[in-house]
Amino acid sequence: MDLGYHWRWITVLLTSFDPFVTDFDRLVQRTFGWADGASAGRAALPMDVIRRDGDVVLRIDLPGADPDSIEVTTDRRVLTVSAKRDDQYGEEDKPVVRERVMGSFTRKVRLAETIDAEKVNAQYENGVLTIVLPVAEQAKPHKIEITRPGAPQLTA
Repeated sequence: MDLGYHWRWITVLLTSFDPFVTDFDRLVQRTFGWADGASAGRAALPMDVIRRDGDVVLRIDLPGADPDSIEVTTDRRVLTVSAKRDDQYGEEDKPVVRERVMGSFTRKVRLAETIDAEKVNAQYENGVLTIVLPVAEQAKPHKIEITRPGAPQLTA
């Protein structure tokens, strides 16, 4: 197995394509002193990426999100995940400390050519959205037969 190939493939899978968002995030981090990015990442959708034999699995934390508001779409090799978390305060409630981020959230991931975008599936359970991105058959490694005239066939 060529590990370099798989690393490049995953890198392409997760390539960010919106330079405005990246520049804006850096500006906000510098302005508010979030140089380590720990506080700035609160509003983002944290994601793990797991590579398996025939697919790539994304696990995105969406605790407290309304399950009916979660939307996963693909368009032109871009996977978009969006969700919404509403305020849970009554009219009489006066929050003293507010650390939980509310509102709408979106995460976009560029899909590699090796992903079969027509077969993507998603499941939401216990605050975690799991998205399975199957690798297209033509992108999977396969064995090539070597033929020689007048000799038994060999496989490589």
